[in-house]
Amino acid sequence: MTTIPFGTRLTNGSGIAAVGAGLWKVTPNHRPFTLVDPSIMFPFVEHEKISTTVLFIVSLVAPAVIIFFVVMILVPGPTAPAGTPRSLIFKRKLWEWNVGWLGLALALALSFFLTQGMKSMFGKPRPDLLSRCNPDTENLAAYVLGGYPRVENGLSLVSSTICREKDKAKIDDGFSSFPSGHSSYSWAGMTYLALFLASKFSVAIPFLLPFPYSNNSPAANAYSSDGSAYGPSQSPTKEFSSIVNYSHVPLRKQAAAPPTYLLILPLTPICAAIYISSTRFSDFRHHGFDILFGSLMGLLIAYTTFRLYHLPIRRGGGWSWAPRSPSRAFGVGVGRAGYVVNEDAHPRKDDLESGGKYPAMESSDAGLRDGMSSSQTQR
Repeated sequence: MTTIPFGTRLTNGSGIAAVGAGLWKVTPNHRPFTLVDPSIMFPFVEHEKISTTVLFIVSLVAPAVIIFFVVMILVPGPTAPAGTPRSLIFKRKLWEWNVGWLGLALALALSFFLTQGMKSMFGKPRPDLLSRCNPDTENLAAYVLGGYPRVENGLSLVSSTICREKDKAKIDDGFSSFPSGHSSYSWAGMTYLALFLASKFSVAIPFLLPFPYSNNSPAANAYSSDGSAYGPSQSPTKEFSSIVNYSHVPLRKQAAAPPTYLLILPLTPICAAIYISSTRFSDFRHHGFDILFGSLMGLLIAYTTFRLYHLPIRRGGGWSWAPRSPSRAFGVGVGRAGYVVNEDAHPRKDDLESGGKYPAMESSDAGLRDGMSSSQTQR
């Protein structure tokens, strides 16, 4: 399988982030407000608990470094047979590193793009808007907008032109409350890291495999010792003949909970995201709904990008998906299902995932499917 170069993949994510940066420079919509609204009367905090620089380090730099070291230390794991060439092991590490960074970059780029776009469109006032604004209350009537004017008690809606603050950037930022950028960005990066660590360290809720599958399938191995879809002593027939014995194993013994200490791995980044989000409320930068929405958006984006490039945590053995087939690298068209075809049973020399020496992972999946078909036919 040929692969799109790593630099090209990151460039695509950078392009999305660049568009988001452009939206960041756009003057946001200034939603009309009233001077007697208590939700925008909070003081302006000069020094935020979590600055943009710290947010960038925690949400992007730290996860990228952790992903790199986890891949270099853990991949390919104990399933690689003795005597596997070091070049092949390094190429598997390179592929897992490539996909790990790609998913993280895409999650953060999408979060940044959507957040900045929505900030500019909605223009919702921040809780500290009036402190930034320094309104011209003596000429209130000149700034009243539409509706029924109640100038005498300040109940009327006014435009942002009532603000006497000369720093335009400060005023524009005062209309960027929805959604919370710190929340969406931190939850995107931290959720992705939590899912990545849970996958690599097998931290998941125990579950029962659907009959007649077996959790001893060789498809979850890194490589087969003889370079085939199955090991030297395994075959689809033998694999599925073991179902009979497996079916007599008590249900309670077919799965188990992971060690409790491993829970700290995914929980740590989640706790970091919670803290970062909470500071936006205590610093009077966002309303509660803005934070909740931004957090949920970042979480959903992270989950989606993780699943784009990684197998399910509970059943994927900690692996990422293999590269797309050469003939479907840039699309499949109508009438085709999926981005992988059987031609990948004999990969090219430049295949990062298999190193061009061993059959790709899809051939093992195909063997499993064939074994299932034959087993079902016999029954």
